[in-house]
This record gives sequence, structure tokens and C-alpha cells, in this order.
Amino acid sequence: MGDMNEPNHTAAVADPWPAPLATAPLDASVIIPGSKSLSNRYLILAALSADPVRIHGLLRSRDTDLMMNALRALGVTCQEDADDPTTVTVTPPPAGVFTGDTEVYCGLAGTVMRFVPPLVLFADGPVRFDGDEQAYARPMEPLLFGLKQLGAHIEYHGQEGCLPFTVTPPKRLGSADGKPIKIRVDSSSSSQFVSGLLLAASRIPDGVLLRHTGRTLPSLPHIRMTMEDINAAGGDVTMPERGRWLVQPRELNLPATVTVEPDLSNAAPFLGAALIAGGDVRVPNWPAHTTQPGGLLPSMLHKFGATITLDGEPFDEINDCEMFNDDFSGTLCVTGDGTIRGLGELDLSAAGEIAPSIAAIATLADGPSELVGIGHLRGHETNRLEALVTQIERVGAHAEELDNGIAIEPVADDELHGAVMETYADHRMATFAAMLGLRIPGIEIKDVQTTRKTIPDFTGMWTAMLAQHR
Repeated sequence: MGDMNEPNHTAAVADPWPAPLATAPLDASVIIPGSKSLSNRYLILAALSADPVRIHGLLRSRDTDLMMNALRALGVTCQEDADDPTTVTVTPPPAGVFTGDTEVYCGLAGTVMRFVPPLVLFADGPVRFDGDEQAYARPMEPLLFGLKQLGAHIEYHGQEGCLPFTVTPPKRLGSADGKPIKIRVDSSSSSQFVSGLLLAASRIPDGVLLRHTGRTLPSLPHIRMTMEDINAAGGDVTMPERGRWLVQPRELNLPATVTVEPDLSNAAPFLGAALIAGGDVRVPNWPAHTTQPGGLLPSMLHKFGATITLDGEPFDEINDCEMFNDDFSGTLCVTGDGTIRGLGELDLSAAGEIAPSIAAIATLADGPSELVGIGHLRGHETNRLEALVTQIERVGAHAEELDNGIAIEPVADDELHGAVMETYADHRMATFAAMLGLRIPGIEIKDVQTTRKTIPDFTGMWTAMLAQHR
């Protein structure tokens, strides 16, 4: 299912796309577009702010376009700069009241389907939410259960707990006793349920006490990112203990101008290419301190055997981060010699979104790896664990799905072979396949343009990187 008003960034690219083979060690610099996670959080917080906000470095991709269109449907103005589409001025609706009796199209964007429905609490009428057919399988019930506890009414138009649905705002917001409203949700399948509720909670009279009831809590760095962004907008969110958040009622107002960091998770395929092809790959504007889960990437690549520097300083010193100011950013350089060490066991629970890139590197390593703490990836754009195992086996290596992750058993390079790789409408499965194609001849990727979800021109960037070699 598609939206006739949805922007189209697709350029003419072969389908399937022949993934280019690395023929020489790299010597490349790659500029990574802005963070999707930060971009869509800033857009939500700007819509909730009292005054207009100018956002610089906004990622322009399918997910951020879907977010801006969703906000426009709710009465928010998102004005692109005529000379720079990555600069957008967001003007909140009059008196902070969102437009109801409208429809929002979520596509396959988790941040849209989970961050926008809470805004309906402050709308003047019901809002219907729909999306791509594949989005109908993505879990939504914990978020909607949280909205019910805040007084909203939910009407399902298909399977209960999934898209499509309509949210009707409550007649009255706030508690009866003047104390924070207590909400209990199970966010085991996605941290976005917690983030979505936290982003809106500052506007709720008397505040909110949110408790996670599940046994596991994935992607805690994403929740910390949400907290930091809310507090930067004048909110007051604390986590007294793991899985429990207290949000005080506050008027939100982001600074008049904010700048989006590069998307560190989207840097993973490019930096990982240095290990697979050998040579150097540099990414400028890498923050020494960040709330992005992708900030954990250098330590993971180091475990594979890469040499890591930030502005020439060795990784071991970077890891302390005490030598850099909080707002310092520099050029991160990853150097590989073509050999890749097996990881043994690696817990990716804090950064599950980079698991496909880590899996690609592990498939080409000299020993086995187990990537654990990522059982929640079964509920992402596709069942990523099943998809990764299927595609790893497709090229001749061995993999097995575990309860909370995957086990990867590499084989000799001469036992690997080309194949037509499925992407399952999942951008990270497409970049996973491109990484394998650096070393395995004959890799072709179906629907590589699914990468425009977070990288507007992945194929162009990938080809340009490979053109920079020793």
C-alpha cells in the first residue's frame, strides 16, 4: 500500500542491483547524512514547542519525509529552506492544539507510527493512522495501551494491536488526585514505545510515572537519547531506576536552532568496509560524546581487529572520552588489513540496529561469532534474525537463529558464492548485502532502493567510496 502524496527520492537503479566488488584497499572519506533517530525526535519536540524551531542537518529520507507529512496533517508547518533541504523550520500549531479529523500515513517508519499517535492527546479530534502493508505486522499494542491509560480511545480497523487504527483524544487530561498518572507498558519488543510516551508526557498535567513491565528492555541508549532531547527542550525526565521514568509537567521549547549529528548507525556499512576490503575509511564530524547507539560502533569494530582513531588519537584514549569536550567532534578513521577476527559472543542489546552490519562482517571473519541480546529484532521492518540467517546461508556460510540472537559460522572465502539477495523492504538488510558484495563476487541485491528509508543515495555513496582506493 502506498501514499500518492508520498515524496519519491528514487533514482534509476538496476533491480536487482549488482553489488560492486572491492578490488583494492580503500582510502575513502564518507560524509554521513544526519541521524534519523535525532531528526525525528527533534521534529516531534519542535512540534510540541512553544516557538518555531530551525533544524539544521536534518536527514532527508523516506522516514523523515513521512514524519514531516504526518506533522503537517496535524497542523504543524514544516518549511524547507530554499537553498538547503536539510534545513527545516518547524512552527507548532496555534496554542499547541493539533488538528484532528485527519489521517496520518506512517509508511514503514517505526518512529512515525510510535511517536506521532501520542500527539493526538492534544488534538481537537480523532486521527486515523495507516501505513505500508508490511507495517501491519509491526507491534503497536504497548503504545496504544499506554494511550488508553491516559484516557484516549483506540479503534482498530484490522488486527487488534496493529495498524491501521484511530486514536480519539480524551475529553480531559490529567489525574484526579493531582499526582503523576501511572502508566505500565511492556516495551520488550521496542524501546520506541517508551520513547513515544515520554516525548508527549511533559504536556500532560500532573506529569507521568511510566513503568516498563517486561523482562528485557532493548535499546536503552535510544531511551536515554529521548530523555536528553526532552530535557534539552526544557523538560524534566528522570529514570529513578532501570525501567521506571518520572516526567514532570513542563512547557517544552527546543532552542531556536538545533543541529542534527550524523547518523552513526548508518556509518556502520561504510566503516565496516575498511575491515572487509582493507584500507582506511574516514567519517568526519564524529561526536566524541553521543546518545546514539551507533556511538558503540568503534569499540565493536576494534574487537574485529580494526585500528580506530579520532583526529589521529588512538582508540584506547578515545574510549576514556575525558580528553574531549562534550561538544567535540572530529574525523573517525577505521583501518583494516583485510583480516577479521571472530568475536565469540557479543551483546548487541544496546545497539541492535547495527546488528546487520556486524553480522556481515562476522560472516567474513576467521572464526565464529554469536550476536546476542537482539531477540527484539524479530519485530523490526522484517524478522531480521530469520532474514539474516537465510541470507548468510544463501551465500554459503552457516548461521543459526538463537532465542535472543544469531550464531554465525564463517567458511573459507573460496566456499562463498554469489547470490540474489532479498532485502524484505528492510534498509539494513540491503546494506548488509552490499557489505558481503565487497568480498563475494556475484552478489545482486533486490530492491536496494529500500535504503532510501534512511540514506537518500546509498548506491551513489557506496560507489563513490569504492572509487577512493589506494
